[in-house]
Amino acid sequence: MTATTTEPAPHAPPTFTPTRRRGWLGPLLLRLHFYAGILVGPFILIAAISGALYALTPQLEQAVYAEQLHAPKTDTTLTLAAQIEAADNYRGDSSGLFAVRPAPEPGDTTRIMYAEDGLGPSESRAVFVDPGTGEIRGDLVVYGTSGSTPLRTWISNLHRNLHLGDAGRLYSELAASWLGIVAVAGLALWIIRIRKARAKKDFVRPNPTHKGYRGLFGWHTSIGIWVILGALFLSATGITWSQHAGTNVSNLRAALDWGTPSLNTALGGETPAADDHAHHHGAESAPTGAANPATFDAVLAIAQRENVNTGQVEISPPAEPGTAWKIREIKSSFPTEGDSLAIDGTTMQVVDRIDFADLSLPAKLASWGINIHMGVMFGLANQIVLFLVAIGLAAMVVLGYLMWWKRRPARDTSKLVGSPPRRALRDAPWWGIATVGAVALLVGFWLPLVGWTLLAFLVLDTVISITARRRSSTR
Repeated sequence: MTATTTEPAPHAPPTFTPTRRRGWLGPLLLRLHFYAGILVGPFILIAAISGALYALTPQLEQAVYAEQLHAPKTDTTLTLAAQIEAADNYRGDSSGLFAVRPAPEPGDTTRIMYAEDGLGPSESRAVFVDPGTGEIRGDLVVYGTSGSTPLRTWISNLHRNLHLGDAGRLYSELAASWLGIVAVAGLALWIIRIRKARAKKDFVRPNPTHKGYRGLFGWHTSIGIWVILGALFLSATGITWSQHAGTNVSNLRAALDWGTPSLNTALGGETPAADDHAHHHGAESAPTGAANPATFDAVLAIAQRENVNTGQVEISPPAEPGTAWKIREIKSSFPTEGDSLAIDGTTMQVVDRIDFADLSLPAKLASWGINIHMGVMFGLANQIVLFLVAIGLAAMVVLGYLMWWKRRPARDTSKLVGSPPRRALRDAPWWGIATVGAVALLVGFWLPLVGWTLLAFLVLDTVISITARRRSSTR
């Protein structure tokens, strides 16, 4: 029996296996997550550590400034006029009275605040008075309408601008803006990998049996999924404080009429512009003339009959002739209070009022978001959550650098770190590159420090990919 061979049909078309384009979106996210983490990681690390420290400032203030903030409890309370007179006598000057904050609780001091020459922008001098005896408990330079003590101010400026002024604010804007991008890219990678993984539980808690790079990766992944919501929240709310992106947010809210109305203290004038961050960094004009101390008691009594009825209030005399007295609630914890009144000092009539309950939902959300970001909304619980999220973000940055170091070639001692993920744009279709570029441009108009650096990364990565492809084709 002879062997036979099967010949192909004379006119059969040739068979071929089509080349399959590799996925590019996942690798692009990985490469973006990698480079963003490496380049922006130090800024996020500093912001996270300083933010964790800021979350502890209420307790630190109570320990450092116990003498100024507290006084022995007494059965009697002096009038505000008597307390102001004691502060004036202590200073030897009654001019420049900026605001008065009556003692909110028994055992607390009253804060008399003055504008003085030689102080920095938004700074004032606060004299702390025992409301029961009129004893002066001390004086401090405080910052902004929040009246931050020197310790809180120092930590706040470290977190906000590294004590470098407006130039330093670019660091915090870069950190806040890129934190959200890195978090979203990391979440997308987490979803892609957990869908393919067999041991899915290793993506929500680190596996103690994994060592080396796998162990670091497990910790990085697990911590990341637990702090993702906090990271996105801190990024979104932190952007509102920034120079460039924050201005865009303010303009959008103004266009949509989502802003917080500002109390009109002008007697027959226009309403001034509002600033949701005034309690954090804002400043107000110092009064031009001496205010009658007795008027503070009268204004407080009127306000308590109206809508300003919490223990934490601030009374401000007219900033200039033809304006009203202002009294507002400064309680930022839950339930948030933000009612305020403007009172004509001549007629003692209420000329304007703002009730927090009547604000629009976007305005309330903005206020709540700022207070949560600052750790004052829910007291100690808010502080603990912020501290843990900040420490988690700092740990992820450190773990990311350790993973980069662990990926270095074992046999090549000349390389101290691992190679970056492969270039994804070489496998991307033209429309994919165009789409990503268009997204970068749109982000650039909203978040300039993200969009333009992202576009630069895409352009550079595309050029490198095309160059590498041409070199490989000529070999």
